Amino acid sequence: MGKGGALSEGVLKKIILSYTYVAIWIFLSFTVIVYNKYILDRKMYNWPYPISLTMIHMGFCSSLAYILVNLLKVVEPVQMTRDVYLKSVVPIGLLYSLSLWLSNSAYIYLSVSFIQMLKALMPVAVYSIGVLFKKEGFKSQTMTNMLSISFGVAIAAYGEAQFNTWGVTLQLGAVCFEATRLVLIQILLTSKGITFNPITSLYYVAPCCLAFLSIPWMIVEFPKLRDTSSFHFDYLIFGTNSLCAFALNLAVFLLVGKTSALTMNVAGVVKDWLLIAFSWSVIKDTVTPINLFGYAIAFLGVAYYNHAKLQALKAKEAEKKAAQPDDESGKLLEEREGEKSANKTESDD
Repeated sequence: MGKGGALSEGVLKKIILSYTYVAIWIFLSFTVIVYNKYILDRKMYNWPYPISLTMIHMGFCSSLAYILVNLLKVVEPVQMTRDVYLKSVVPIGLLYSLSLWLSNSAYIYLSVSFIQMLKALMPVAVYSIGVLFKKEGFKSQTMTNMLSISFGVAIAAYGEAQFNTWGVTLQLGAVCFEATRLVLIQILLTSKGITFNPITSLYYVAPCCLAFLSIPWMIVEFPKLRDTSSFHFDYLIFGTNSLCAFALNLAVFLLVGKTSALTMNVAGVVKDWLLIAFSWSVIKDTVTPINLFGYAIAFLGVAYYNHAKLQALKAKEAEKKAAQPDDESGKLLEEREGEKSANKTESDD
């Protein structure tokens, strides 16, 4: 009984820890989104410079990642050649910088709730680009599911009270760049056996983002900031905002490392509904019944997509396990045959 009790305690501890990691990730993800909206929105903090804000994040994250990797030795750097860095990491850094720039820009024009609804298109974009790059096989059932998600988002967009065409264009552009980045990670890094955790990812990718963003920043935002004599750098606001952004990356590391990517997807759905509720109740954004109906359709499509992915993953693992005994029996047979031939040689001698 004591043994059973100890097992129950261990399982309970594991469950509590998993829920703790999920809660931390939801809180930080929620905080970063709302904080970015607060800084960029003209009706709130009124600092509509998304490239500058993204550059502050990247500069802060690069510095902290350098300290954690090189000075504190919290994680080991990835073994990488200059050629691999230029051909694999730099293109991913370019796509990430464009994704962050456009997604942060969308906060100026769209409500938090509507942005979360548009983000439901991410599986559609990832699957479509995966098929285009031949990383995913075309399946009519999966495509039907993707169309149902798109249909739900279209209804949500139709019911949006504060619809802004430019804002929607920016957010859809961000989704496309992010989806392409995720597919290219598989093609350029995973296929070569290179894997990043969030700290090493920031260590290698954040400096690239900073370099790429400095080009549009010099043209678009630097002249405006230079002419705004009233602006002073608020260390408290931008420091805490950047710290939250970095902490979110660490939370991703904890959540995926200690639970699974699927847990993160499920937690993401919970976070989206919480953000929609917060946007409506606290920020006072208008959320219409058509909005919610459309997002509910998209949500069901995304939930089914995640379920299908989980089933495919389980089937693959079952195949691997089934193949292992066959391999072991094959090795045993080879060993026995080897022993027989050795014995035969000895008897001939």
